[in-house]
Amino acid sequence: MSPLEIPANDPRPRLHYPLAETCFHKIMVALARWVFKPIMVMDIRGLENLPADGAAIVAANHLTNFDVFPLQFALPRPLFFMGKAELFQLGPLHAAFRQMGGFPVYRGEGDAWALEHSTRILAAGQLLAMFPEGTRSRGKGLDVAKTGVARLAIDTGAPIVTVSIDGSQRFFKQFPRRNHVRVVIAPLIYPHKNESAISLTEKMMYTMAANLPAELRGVYAENPPFNL
Repeated sequence: MSPLEIPANDPRPRLHYPLAETCFHKIMVALARWVFKPIMVMDIRGLENLPADGAAIVAANHLTNFDVFPLQFALPRPLFFMGKAELFQLGPLHAAFRQMGGFPVYRGEGDAWALEHSTRILAAGQLLAMFPEGTRSRGKGLDVAKTGVARLAIDTGAPIVTVSIDGSQRFFKQFPRRNHVRVVIAPLIYPHKNESAISLTEKMMYTMAANLPAELRGVYAENPPFNL
């Protein structure tokens, strides 16, 4: 299925997308924790690397659609997500996702509104969560990352919080045993105005790969051409 095109009468500029955590978000995260408790055990490492406040871009590998849950559970701050436009087509779901910090992006072309909203989230001092691969790997290992995260970090000066997730690809496959999910948060990567988006993307992805098991490192399995 090809990505959706930006509609001629784009409704997003007329809608309200919260730039702070809502009560609905708090309730839904608490409910989701309760739902996942019988099926998931989490091992969280490197939490001290997450800034207590201020803007940052959280960049994580994307194994399955379930990644958003361990990612948000692992981090004590609300995450604001960029999601593919296809998920926002139903009005009630769009409204719920907005209250959860989600916003749609039309893939495959330049989406100026999504980029502008991303900068608004960071200007508000929040955490913007993105999956640099752009699509799910389904446990087959990291794919070549797009440079969007790096370009946004360079343009805004926001540091990158690199997160490596392992285990979400096995959800429900071990039931009734609880599934173990490991989340590793790496030290912050600060962008430099004089570095290229490709260089920063490689630094981010090799850091991500270093905290994943060998079978999930994919195209970043080889030793990086620089010191991490």
